[in-house]
Amino acid sequence: MKKCSLIFGITGQDGLYLSQYLLSKGHKVIGVSRNLDVVSTNNLKIFGIIDKITLIATDVLDLVGVCKLIESYLPDEIYNLSGNSSVSLSISDPRSTFEGVTLGVINILEVVRTSQREIKFFNASSSECFGQTNGEPATLKSPFYPRSPYAVSKVGAFYIVKLYRELYDIYAVSGILFNHESPLRKQNFVTKKIVSSALRIKSGSDEVLELGNLSIRRDWGWAPEYVEAMYLMLNNKTPNDHIIATGHVQSLKQLTMQIFSELDLDWSKYVKHQSVLVRKNDPEEIFGDTELARNELGWEAKCKGDFLANKLVEEEISYNYLRNQMTSD
Repeated sequence: MKKCSLIFGITGQDGLYLSQYLLSKGHKVIGVSRNLDVVSTNNLKIFGIIDKITLIATDVLDLVGVCKLIESYLPDEIYNLSGNSSVSLSISDPRSTFEGVTLGVINILEVVRTSQREIKFFNASSSECFGQTNGEPATLKSPFYPRSPYAVSKVGAFYIVKLYRELYDIYAVSGILFNHESPLRKQNFVTKKIVSSALRIKSGSDEVLELGNLSIRRDWGWAPEYVEAMYLMLNNKTPNDHIIATGHVQSLKQLTMQIFSELDLDWSKYVKHQSVLVRKNDPEEIFGDTELARNELGWEAKCKGDFLANKLVEEEISYNYLRNQMTSD
């Protein structure tokens, strides 16, 4: 029989790529989102998978709704990718961010705990949990130092998952995901902002791209690779948490230069530092240790550095073409 996979947060970047990956593995995919309007499902249509999955509108904060959903579809595994994924938005709305992330995890785990069926659970955590890594790659032994409401909520959810795994003997794991990008990012994410602006400038726009702290250093990866790691974590012999990263760190300035260079543009002519965009309390550097994922899961990021910039530009062009085709049809 086909494995049944349930994905909370189906309409986000990771939800779409994970759906694609699980379908390629022959899984039955149940996609869950609080809202399933035309706008939120556009990417599922663009990528041609909307008719291959079952879509359900359920709020992860509704315990009764979550219970009915899981009892109806009896999934073999659950991926929780729901909740606010933006640090900046969490700063303006910390309460709903914390509730959406932590209570959502508790609701799902409570249903899993009381279910008569053995269900594996994956929770998407974040590198923001660490705050600064102080020149050393973060490992599972590194201390958490959250510096935003988003990061605090992710720390809380990480420990909730750990508690349920150890106390109730549930196969529940957290993947601590470092920055992973694609054309499916929303415009409030800096990589999307840079690529979109560079492409418009290449097409003749006279705009100026305003960015905040260009010296921040991050571990940026390619999102479609990261969903494979999620799958491998739920198919591991033992339920272990993992850091999912490239191990390669570069500054925002370097990434911006690389993206503009892909389009034969001199970034310095079009990019302006804007101090008002500098985020208070933003970690200066975060990058991850990849050894455990490589040794235990056999997973290693291939897309990083210059290759990532090339991929972001190429795939953004392809995505825009597909989106325009759908609109014209």
